[in-house]
Amino acid sequence: MYFKLLNFFYFFILFAGWSCTSANQASEDATSEDTVSRNQTSSSISLYQSQDFTEEGSFTKGIEGPAVDAEGNIYAVNFQKQGTIGKITPTGEASLFIELPEESVGNGIRFNQAGDMLIADYPQHNILKVNMADQSISVFAHNSAMNQPNDIAITSTDVLFASDPNWSAETGQLWRISPDGSTVLLEENMGTTNGVEVSPDEKTLYVNESVQRVVWAYDLSPDGQISNKRELITFSDFGMDGMRCDAAGNLYITRHGKGTVVKVSPEGEVLQEIEMAGKLPSNIAFGGPDGRMAYVTLQDRGCMETFQVEEPGRAWQMRRSK
Repeated sequence: MYFKLLNFFYFFILFAGWSCTSANQASEDATSEDTVSRNQTSSSISLYQSQDFTEEGSFTKGIEGPAVDAEGNIYAVNFQKQGTIGKITPTGEASLFIELPEESVGNGIRFNQAGDMLIADYPQHNILKVNMADQSISVFAHNSAMNQPNDIAITSTDVLFASDPNWSAETGQLWRISPDGSTVLLEENMGTTNGVEVSPDEKTLYVNESVQRVVWAYDLSPDGQISNKRELITFSDFGMDGMRCDAAGNLYITRHGKGTVVKVSPEGEVLQEIEMAGKLPSNIAFGGPDGRMAYVTLQDRGCMETFQVEEPGRAWQMRRSK
């Protein structure tokens, strides 16, 4: 009896030990799989193949202005209702970040070298500044002669450029805004100015005109003067909206109405055209662990789509080079 009991306890201990080891291994495997799943945000997305990043309808039809902060969070205007800024984590979880002052509605968003968020507030002819530490909002620049500041671009010295369309007249303007908030009208009597961007070497400024379907290139001086205006590319159909450069100097242009993003070389050659699920892409930004994730706002779907590219975005690279 004693030996039977001893054998029983011996096998019981062996079984219990095996069960605990198996349970621990299963737990470790599950944890490992969960970690792999969370880390697949960028690596599992195919090159130039768009997929949903946020839930459809989480933003209004006015979704615009994506920009990425130093932690990889993405921001866009009009989350759930007009006059707000939404924050999206790198894993695609969207929430309300701030509400803008009454009667203000945002469009383009950029971050300056200090990490402040700058927002084109088109109804109030403002550029707003958000202190990211305490979320306080102030007017960084204002000019009543602006039609409705739309999209904005920024240099490494915090000089801003703002497109300024008059949609009803199918005309537009282009503004420069200094780091102290002072404004200078660079050009008037243009077409419907919309997307605006600075090249990686900051020697070229790009501006598109949505209705006229043309993208212009200017020589850009270190003090923000423009000259030598020339046509980069003209499209025969559909419109254009926001655009951004990658670190190699290629320009990614949202084709509003066509439902694509077109990649154009600095010489004006179409290199790639990426299909979206939605038909009204409004703007684009780059982020992700290596800067090669493109985030595109879709107005007809009220959400954001994402795809991977070959080179990191210019703004992402500029932030890492500080």
